[in-house]
Amino acid sequence: MAMNDPRWGQNNNDGPPDLEELWRRFNKRFGSFGQKGNGSGGNGSGGNESPGPLSQIGGGIVIIIALLIWAASGIYIVDASERGVVFRFGKHLETTQPGPHWHIPWPVGSKEIVNVSEVRTIEVGYRNSARNKVPNEALMLTDDENIVDLQFAVQYVRTNPEDYLFFNRNPDQAVKQAGESAIREIVGKSKMDFVLQEGREELAVDARDLMQLVLDRYQTGITVSQVTIQNAQPPDQVQASFDDAVKAKQDQERQKNEGQAYYNDIVPKAQGAAARLAQEAEAYRGRVVAAAEGEAARFESVLAEYNKAPTVTRERIYLDTMQSIFTNATKVYIDQKDNSNLLFLPLDKLIGSGSSRNSSSFDTGMDQVSDIDSGIGGNDEESRTRNAFRVRDREAR
Repeated sequence: MAMNDPRWGQNNNDGPPDLEELWRRFNKRFGSFGQKGNGSGGNGSGGNESPGPLSQIGGGIVIIIALLIWAASGIYIVDASERGVVFRFGKHLETTQPGPHWHIPWPVGSKEIVNVSEVRTIEVGYRNSARNKVPNEALMLTDDENIVDLQFAVQYVRTNPEDYLFFNRNPDQAVKQAGESAIREIVGKSKMDFVLQEGREELAVDARDLMQLVLDRYQTGITVSQVTIQNAQPPDQVQASFDDAVKAKQDQERQKNEGQAYYNDIVPKAQGAAARLAQEAEAYRGRVVAAAEGEAARFESVLAEYNKAPTVTRERIYLDTMQSIFTNATKVYIDQKDNSNLLFLPLDKLIGSGSSRNSSSFDTGMDQVSDIDSGIGGNDEESRTRNAFRVRDREAR
């Protein structure tokens, strides 16, 4: 039967029964439990007899039980990490703290339980693992017109239940969009080397601050706790070339460090040697100047004595000079009367110099002196003549 049929609701064999007729049948059957006999007994009346008082009491009990069950459905418990938001006809009524509470059940009232301490995570650029990339989210353009593959995760907490439920249709999706927008803005203002190497921590901190600013502007009731950069690398198509460039840069840094270490080793040594030479030169200068001043003072003193007694001073200078010369001489030539040069060997000098030598060398030297005195290759007569001459000469002196 169609909905617009005029016979709708009538008790026909072809359509559904009437609701009022069903309710009367229900009350009749429920009230028959309190009567004696069955529907054909008792006072001999037929099945059209009106329901008794017990049937009305049973219907009231059913209604009361239904009301109790309906009222009990409004009881709820809020945990310590949660907050309850109560609505009445769709309008915010109150926000309940942890503990047992009650609100008018549906359809008059409703509630929402929001966990304000749960740390939730949204992944951008990947799903569950860094290998499961989402290219349309991960690929970003840098300031130097390079493309980087950046994957990160955002951890946040729903701190304001009212803002979280009322001001945004899908706050969790808003967190993802805000995170992706913030990262793209920061990466677009940075160089590729900064993003891939030393700028990860700074990039994460800047992205968190920018995300929080956007989410507060939209009143999402969400606080971003941390942004973690999971992976930052060039696209797979240029990964090999980028690895070669990174290796070359590492070699450059290593060679610079080695050069700096060599510089730190050589320069202090050179500076120390230069300082030592300067000190030695200064000491030599002082020694030479002092010696010159001493010689000048001695000359002046000698000059003063010379002015007093020139002859005596001249003889004394001559004797001192000759003494200094003969003291250091090992061979002395004496002019004889016949104008012949005779070699004279001072034995005291030979003995003094020989004391510092070993016995073998001293003996060899004495043998050589004996050979000279005796005359190598001469006869005995000539040797005796020379010895006699030397004796006479010494006696004369």
